[in-house]
Amino acid sequence: MEKEAQIFKYERPEFGGVKKSIQLCKSDILRGLVQVVKKGGENNLHTHTGDDAFWLVLSGAVRFYGEGDKLIAELKKLEGIMIPRGFMYWFESASEEPLEILRVSARDQSTENKRINYTPLKPWQLESRVDRA
Repeated sequence: MEKEAQIFKYERPEFGGVKKSIQLCKSDILRGLVQVVKKGGENNLHTHTGDDAFWLVLSGAVRFYGEGDKLIAELKKLEGIMIPRGFMYWFESASEEPLEILRVSARDQSTENKRINYTPLKPWQLESRVDRA
């Protein structure tokens, strides 16, 4: 992979639907993106086999859940969580304001990274063919 600095700028996009991911930067082991999640844009219970990721709320609020819909955290602006690879989770926007959440992930180079779904994809995920965190 090319070893160059990557400069980026984030601006909240206007979009239809309930969720959009905006990639900020990417290397062979690191990825940074912002997800904008409107009401109804929750995802399904899943895990990533090779990615550790941290999430930081930029605006709005979010609820993260684990197995059995156990509430793990309710986070507001400038609060975050780290989800290790192999941990089952799902999340939802928890305010009327759209959620903007920064996700930075690092990949374990010795493991194939796959998303494993433990519950069915939500209708919006099927419609938009989005199958990411």
